[in-house]
Amino acid sequence: MQKLSKNLICFTLILILCLKTNAQTDHDSYMKREHSLVKPYQGAGIQIPFWDFYGSTMVSTNYVRLTADLQSKSGSLWNQVQCMVQNWELIVQFKVHGKGKELFGDGLALWYAKDRMVPGPVFGSKDYFSGLAIILDTYSNHNGPHNHQHPYISAMVNNGSLTYDHDRDGTHTQLAGCEAKFRNNDYDTLLSIRYEDDVLTVSTDIENKNEWKQCFRVEGVKLPTGYYFGASATTGDLSDNHDIYAFRFYETTPTNQQNSLNRMNIVPEALLFEAPRPRADDPKPGMSNIKIFFILLLGMIVAVVATIFGIMYYQQRKENSRKLW
Repeated sequence: MQKLSKNLICFTLILILCLKTNAQTDHDSYMKREHSLVKPYQGAGIQIPFWDFYGSTMVSTNYVRLTADLQSKSGSLWNQVQCMVQNWELIVQFKVHGKGKELFGDGLALWYAKDRMVPGPVFGSKDYFSGLAIILDTYSNHNGPHNHQHPYISAMVNNGSLTYDHDRDGTHTQLAGCEAKFRNNDYDTLLSIRYEDDVLTVSTDIENKNEWKQCFRVEGVKLPTGYYFGASATTGDLSDNHDIYAFRFYETTPTNQQNSLNRMNIVPEALLFEAPRPRADDPKPGMSNIKIFFILLLGMIVAVVATIFGIMYYQQRKENSRKLW
């Protein structure tokens, strides 16, 4: 009886182990290696299989650093393989950190775009892009009526006709957004971009609780297949380290090849996309009391000097008149 119990326990443990292994294998089978980036990054030499990078990007054994915590740096990382999957989820493990306590910037962007490896002003990549940008902005340039706290995560869908207004933090063209304190955490932060049945959902795990928190959800987002995934970051007068630790790409609902090919011809759009608000410069601040004081003081000095010269001129003419008589 005791021997039977031992055999039963051993059999149960083996069964659990097999089920766990199979479950792990099934999960991994959905991850598309050609769109994923996991350690170890480096292949032969300094190349990364399936990925290209340019600018200030540096590859280490633990992370891919798009920019160091230095001024005027710009770098990016781009997948080499077109995505032919219609429904997918991309989980990005990243970290933004630096020495700055009050002032830092500028941020990074995660891309699903038609054109790759094209530097530009939108966090180190091309403006007037075609596709989807998830923007993680750490510095507030926007002082108008649509202000919000930073860091801030937002989404923009573009068909190549819109510009990202960096001075207004993209508030004129964003689909949705949320505040997210992902900077200078002691642990890695996670972002999930899920695109399924024309619904875009962005969630975060930035509190080290091993649970997702929805940032925003937007329906009616039309994205074609055949675009590329990427990440880019930039610094200006302010700076930060922008590090990518992993891209994990999953096909959520397999679709047939014909549907995927048909999706290559559609134009990116968002049915609930707000019409771009016209750009208007922020109202100029009024003069401070100190400026007003100095202007009045200067006016008084000019008036006194003019009066003195007037009196001197009058006395001089009067004196000349006496001499003539």
